[in-house]
Amino acid sequence: MTSTTPSQPTSTRKAQVPDKVALEGLEERWGQTWAEHGTYTFDRSRSREEVFSIDTPPPTVSGSLHVGHVFSYTHTDVVARFQRMRGREVFYPMGWDDNGLPTERRVQNYYGVRCDPSLPYVADFTPPHDGTDGKNVKPGDQVPVSRRNFIELCEQLTAQDEKQFEALWRYLGLSVDWSQTYQTIGTRAQKVAQVAFLRNLARGEAYQADAPGLWDVTFQTAVAQAELEARDYPGHFHEVAFHTSAGENVVIETTRPELLPACVALIAHPDDERYQALFGTTVTTPVFGVEIPVLAHPDAEKDKGSGIAMCCTFGDLTDVTWWRELNLPTRSVVGRDGRILADTPEWITTDSGRATYAELAGKTTFSARTAVVDALMASGDLLAEPKPTQRKANFYEKGDKPLEIVTSRQWYIRNGGREAPGRNLRGELLARGDELAFHPDFMGVRYANWVNGLNGDWLISRQRFFGVPIPLWYRLDEAGEPDLGDPIQPTEDQLPVDPSSQAPAGYTEDQRGVPGGFIGDLDIMDTWATSSLTPQIVAGWLEDEDLFGRIFPMDLRPQGQDIIRTWLFATVLRSHLEHGSLPWTDAAISGWILDPDRKKMSKSKGNVVTPMGLLEQHGSDAVRYWAASARLGTDAAFDPQRPTQMKIGRRLAIKVLNASKFALSFGGDEPVSLDGGAVTEPIDRAVLAALATVVDEATTALESYDHTRALEVTETFFWTFCDDYLELVKDRAYGREDAGLDPASVASARTTLGLVLDVVLRLLAPVLPFATEEVWCWWREGSVHRAPWPVSAPLREAAPDGDPHLLAAAGAALAALRKVKSEAKVSQKTRLSAAVVHAPEAEVALLPAVLADLRAVGGVDGELRFQVGDEHRAEGELLVEAE
Repeated sequence: MTSTTPSQPTSTRKAQVPDKVALEGLEERWGQTWAEHGTYTFDRSRSREEVFSIDTPPPTVSGSLHVGHVFSYTHTDVVARFQRMRGREVFYPMGWDDNGLPTERRVQNYYGVRCDPSLPYVADFTPPHDGTDGKNVKPGDQVPVSRRNFIELCEQLTAQDEKQFEALWRYLGLSVDWSQTYQTIGTRAQKVAQVAFLRNLARGEAYQADAPGLWDVTFQTAVAQAELEARDYPGHFHEVAFHTSAGENVVIETTRPELLPACVALIAHPDDERYQALFGTTVTTPVFGVEIPVLAHPDAEKDKGSGIAMCCTFGDLTDVTWWRELNLPTRSVVGRDGRILADTPEWITTDSGRATYAELAGKTTFSARTAVVDALMASGDLLAEPKPTQRKANFYEKGDKPLEIVTSRQWYIRNGGREAPGRNLRGELLARGDELAFHPDFMGVRYANWVNGLNGDWLISRQRFFGVPIPLWYRLDEAGEPDLGDPIQPTEDQLPVDPSSQAPAGYTEDQRGVPGGFIGDLDIMDTWATSSLTPQIVAGWLEDEDLFGRIFPMDLRPQGQDIIRTWLFATVLRSHLEHGSLPWTDAAISGWILDPDRKKMSKSKGNVVTPMGLLEQHGSDAVRYWAASARLGTDAAFDPQRPTQMKIGRRLAIKVLNASKFALSFGGDEPVSLDGGAVTEPIDRAVLAALATVVDEATTALESYDHTRALEVTETFFWTFCDDYLELVKDRAYGREDAGLDPASVASARTTLGLVLDVVLRLLAPVLPFATEEVWCWWREGSVHRAPWPVSAPLREAAPDGDPHLLAAAGAALAALRKVKSEAKVSQKTRLSAAVVHAPEAEVALLPAVLADLRAVGGVDGELRFQVGDEHRAEGELLVEAE
């Protein structure tokens, strides 16, 4: 890691402290100042070694941010601020993930429309509904509009959402360079995604294939493995009899009897003795009378049900595996709409079977299930009453109905899930995972587990509307059939293109869809196919190679743990395929925010807390403190009714203002001294020595992405400074002439206060940017966030013999003296004629060095003695309580 080693800053001025200090209004005032002064603007003249670049997560613009976003984005901002103060030029952009299904759903609900690509474009279209009232329009009441009209509404709504998101991020104090923003649907992102895809295609890494795939019948789109959720789904086990040629029953148990007409085999484990005699023979399906083989496969589960299962095309992903590995025929009966296909399949030849199928045609799978069960009961092939069960079913993460597996032609990118010709891509990607530094490091196991568990290539095509188009056309022959094997490709300088509304070179629009003409690919890319290229998009790949060379590969990818399998893996894959490198060196993985019931907060679960109210109520510094109090990779529960950590954070931020005001009040018209040579008193040197250790520990922690440890050690020191040191030295720092104080000791106290304040403000700045900037402006030039990160060497030079134990001993002695007065129920201003402090032997030896300060702050008029004791305590004779 490259960083500067700044010298101790000495430029100060007379402190100008306001009469009244408060946190209220700091966010607006300093946010505006930072924007006007370009405090966080990236300097692109710096070399790659001097730059720290962050691949900031682009939040999904489909509603509102929630407190979980504030949690994880604060972690990133702490890193950015630390690296900036360390001397790195921080490239910290912000993107908006505004393409894909979430945006489409929001537009449908907000404007009361749905996309119908067959409709013509309507100029100056006014949507039938305005979602500002917060009410959603039911699907049945949504008005169909053209694809172009629909996309315009998507762009219109996301632009509104992005403004709200930016306002909240600025209020939170993210030190983003707001001149470095992008949209995943913007022109730049579209070009990058389309170029990357065409290069994948040219290298054989992208391909099109007819294959069984997961399909969401509600959203009418293919779904990738990374978008799956396994959920419990109510169903029934049905004991169904298949028949051997000898008339014997072979009993299977199934939760999907409606797929009987799609059955292509019965499968059992090769070691299952019950079915050895059946392997290689055939049985007949009940009701439909289709002859199918009995085969062996090691994935069959001997201890599940009867140990033998029907393989249908396709009921689940295991069926796909058996179909592929056993070279079984394809006999699909479920269409893309989730209904049984209308035409009776040719493989059903019996009259009764064809009659039964005719009753199923056009039904939903749910209704078809009931009809098949009735037919099985009538034929005597249902051997028992169906038994209720909870089965695991695959759902699209944003869907409400179980996925079907249908055969369709889709686009894929090789990802190691299947064998790639001539290379061990899975092994290459596992090696990349080993090369990447995960924080915390155990998150690397999740990456490896995902890569090892892949069972297919990455499906990237989607049958949706708002997204980056697949940049291809297909020639039509004289019969009007497309030549899918030789697509028409644009040149890179023509990108981005939309094949649904633009003709390829050499063709005109009137040739679209006619024999001898062309058709455009109507699919769009999966949103991850664009988001997986965020490093290339923000770094200027293809259009700004100078910037790209200063930023890429980037330093940091911060993100949530749940999208290691999607965003992180896919970004590693695309960078590996295109550049032969990792996209970044480090990945910082945040935990989840949990609700009071320890459930993950998410918009889909409806248990989120929107953050603006929290920011306004507690202050942004307080909310940031709460976020920074949780380590990377650690989940944190949050109860909006009991925001304890936020209250603690607010108390800390207020204390920064008040303690700083007090510490800066002693110097009069003189600039605050930061001359370490003026520090002469043992207790002053002790506090600087303690602070030097804090600087080293906090720096080491932040270099290891442990912001929580850095905050802990800094905060602990700060409260000790406020509660003990400030109290101990305040009389000396006042320097009253009637007290007979040595001017050198007064200067020592004042200088120490300035040095401590200077360092602590910088240590706290990444977490509490508003309070620290406010104090900094009272007595320093420029911004604390552009000040150098503190180093311990100047502090140690100022306190060469400083003993941190003296600070602790003095604090304990002061607490003991205060306790004498508290137990006597008198004011702390009450004087003591004399006092004795009892303390452990090692501390008794230290305390004479701070005798004068203890007498002054403890109000001891006479002798103050120190005696060895087992515990800290004090005793003394009270005088008349001071007026």
